[in-house]
Amino acid sequence: MTTALGPAEGAVTDTGDGWRRLSPRMLAVHPVMELRRLIFPLIAVLVGVQTNNGADGGWWALGIGGLGIGLGFLRYFTTSFRITPEYVQVRRGLIRRRTLTVPRDRIRTVDVTAHLLHRVFGLARVTVGTGQTDKKNDGVKLDGLGAAAAENLHRELLHRPVAAPATTAAPEVASATQETLLAALRPAWIRYGPFTLSGLVTIGVLVGLGSRLVNESHVDLTKIGLVHASIDYLQQQPLPVAILLVIAGIVVFTAVASTVGYVLAFWGFRLSRHDSGTLHVRRGLLTTRNTTIEERRLRGVELSEPLLLRAVGGARVLAIATGLRVGRGAERGGSVLLPPAPHTVAADVGATVIGAAEPLRMALNGHGRRATLRRFTRAGVTSTIVILIVLTSVLVAGVPWWAFLTALALLPLGLLLAWDRAGALGHAVTGGWLVSRQGSLVRRRYVLRTDAVIGWNLTTSLFQRRAGLTTLTATTAGGRQGYAILDVPDAEAVRVAEAAVPGLLRQFMTG
Repeated sequence: MTTALGPAEGAVTDTGDGWRRLSPRMLAVHPVMELRRLIFPLIAVLVGVQTNNGADGGWWALGIGGLGIGLGFLRYFTTSFRITPEYVQVRRGLIRRRTLTVPRDRIRTVDVTAHLLHRVFGLARVTVGTGQTDKKNDGVKLDGLGAAAAENLHRELLHRPVAAPATTAAPEVASATQETLLAALRPAWIRYGPFTLSGLVTIGVLVGLGSRLVNESHVDLTKIGLVHASIDYLQQQPLPVAILLVIAGIVVFTAVASTVGYVLAFWGFRLSRHDSGTLHVRRGLLTTRNTTIEERRLRGVELSEPLLLRAVGGARVLAIATGLRVGRGAERGGSVLLPPAPHTVAADVGATVIGAAEPLRMALNGHGRRATLRRFTRAGVTSTIVILIVLTSVLVAGVPWWAFLTALALLPLGLLLAWDRAGALGHAVTGGWLVSRQGSLVRRRYVLRTDAVIGWNLTTSLFQRRAGLTTLTATTAGGRQGYAILDVPDAEAVRVAEAAVPGLLRQFMTG
């Protein structure tokens, strides 16, 4: 028996054995998405039409457009899915048929997303994840259910027991659960957008797309009026001034792009707790995303403070949980529990999620003078090497002297960074929680349940051994799989491990 989604909900039965196609409205979406993939060849052909007075270029453009539409229709008619009490299956392909199967007891996350085109047609994409780090093998995607059907399936897969009674009629969706709002976006938080530097990713994407477009269409950028005038103006300036102007332009564009990215990613953000034992995150302006995290899989939280965000009193909260892939794209995707917000709010939300305030607010134990000395030594040695390399380039290769003067600034900057990194080091064990803090460019406080620690790794480099220091790493099944306490004295490392999980480390120690 299979779980049924009626036509009104966005899915139609394909065959008598329970295989169904996606919503027919995807016939309007798939061709557009396929055309988007062919946009660069299409632009190149259209530019060729302009330059060659239309010689056969129009037919090529029509051919590429027809190919995209045909692929879109083919994609729809060769994709089907089936949901049973035991499995979620997706079958696709024409010549090479492939069936992806996810056991329902292996499901760790069910995300519902809807980009702008989906929302226009009342559709959504359901991503069923198993928590594997390999994207190719991490679950299946149902791209094109009706919005109501997607929400019902989302609730059913996470809130209902696997062994649900089979029925040929549309089943009852899990009864509505009580929702407690933990956090919601406030417009004032948008001021933290420029300090996230996510706009740098936007710049990289635009540069990549622009360079590819220029190569495909054979356009000479220097002949474009605005670009030509800007290059001429910069060439008339002294080199240091030109560099400063370029940097200023990048900073302004990055700030604007970061703010826009913040709004697009987190507009309408809501974090809520359901009495079914789940945390639910909803966010997004043009593309909406719904993520559900089972609290029984939650191992802790991470309080993250990038340097610029920390300078203006901001922080964000990320979940440490099994089944959530850790990555950098889209603000780490499903692990975000709070977007950049005031530090006090972030600490409060993190405390509410884990049910304990002390791990996120308490003063931590420092790592001592030798750990501090290591940071200053590494910063000083690295800065000195760079300065000597630049000086050699000035004396031998004729590099301008201002490059050497600029390199000299690395020494005080490096020492300042070392001082900040040393001040970030800290750890504690309190009330069943292991707390570790580290980092300067991105300062992170990890709060991990001690009963989630399944092992310890003690690593010591040559220089650490001479200083009597070690790096203690707690191994867990969630998040990064390992959370380190850097450069802690040897005896303190053993004490922390024993205090967190008594007997786990001691049984492997001799002498």
